[in-house]
Amino acid sequence: MAYLRNAWYVVGWSRDLVDRPIAITVMNEPLVVYRGTNGIHALEDRCPHRHLPLSMGEVEGDAIRCGYHGMAIGSDGACFNVPGQAGIPPRACIRSYPATERYGWVWTWMGEPALADEALIPDFSKLVDPKYRAVGKTNHVHASYQLLIDNLMDLSHAAFVHKSTIGTPGPSDTSTLKSHRTEYGVNVLRTVPNVPVPPTYVRSGVIPAHAIIDRWQVIDYIAPAFVQIHVGGAVAGTGALEGRYEHGFNMWVMNAATPESEHVCHYFWASVRAHALEDEAVDALLLGDVAEAFEEDKRVLEAQQIAILRHGDSWANALRDDTGSVESRRVLEQRINAEQHSAAVLQNDP
Repeated sequence: MAYLRNAWYVVGWSRDLVDRPIAITVMNEPLVVYRGTNGIHALEDRCPHRHLPLSMGEVEGDAIRCGYHGMAIGSDGACFNVPGQAGIPPRACIRSYPATERYGWVWTWMGEPALADEALIPDFSKLVDPKYRAVGKTNHVHASYQLLIDNLMDLSHAAFVHKSTIGTPGPSDTSTLKSHRTEYGVNVLRTVPNVPVPPTYVRSGVIPAHAIIDRWQVIDYIAPAFVQIHVGGAVAGTGALEGRYEHGFNMWVMNAATPESEHVCHYFWASVRAHALEDEAVDALLLGDVAEAFEEDKRVLEAQQIAILRHGDSWANALRDDTGSVESRRVLEQRINAEQHSAAVLQNDP
């Protein structure tokens, strides 16, 4: 599988980087990520001496000391200290990766270090904006990150997969779908008029249990691996279909899909709200219900991946609601092709 390498990917939560390094594999490359004296650092996860993962070592300042023979590796990937001897082996170095933290997530750049521009990190400011409240987790999914993005770009599955939480019971034959390209990817607007209230919306206390509502799903794909979703509902006929959402139930779901390998991904997600900001019961409700929904997605995606490995994949039977998924794949493919073309031109340029 080809990846877009000159891009930022999420590799962890800031809250998890305290005094120990974390190990994560991205695009088949094992990384160690840690918080040093002067910020976040990411290295190839192996000691250049006998290849023990540095994630099994200890952080010292901005360096990691290997847990096998004690070699100290700096944030630039070079060994600068060997216990018991003055000399440093001249090739005792490993790859370092640009890394930073923003919006409560830890980010790593997998491509050419000189191109790593933090201005290219997508805007996930709702995760830390005091006007909102975010709760989230990480799922380890044995399916391609592209399958995960397909799932997030087409929420018509909610009626069938998420009946006990965020799905409206039964299919809707009256939903509308609009899709267009954006500067960063693809936008999808799906509206569903005159449907029952999903269980999660009822439990939130914002909408009466027996109301009939109009639902909205605003989905933004940001290449290569991010999806921001604004979902909600309001009592039918009160303006939701015209884009007036403030009086209804509103939830934003922030999603980052980081490829571990061709068929496995790390799924970082958070549920964000603008109501009941100090209510821990609402924290538990939205964390629990969205986590349950995403566990349901995980089971679907992993079963889907097994079938694709057996039979191959095709969009020959694409449906209307696949529009966002298909377009997001096209955007990613175009970005990857452009990157590979640029790399080939540079390589062949005398």
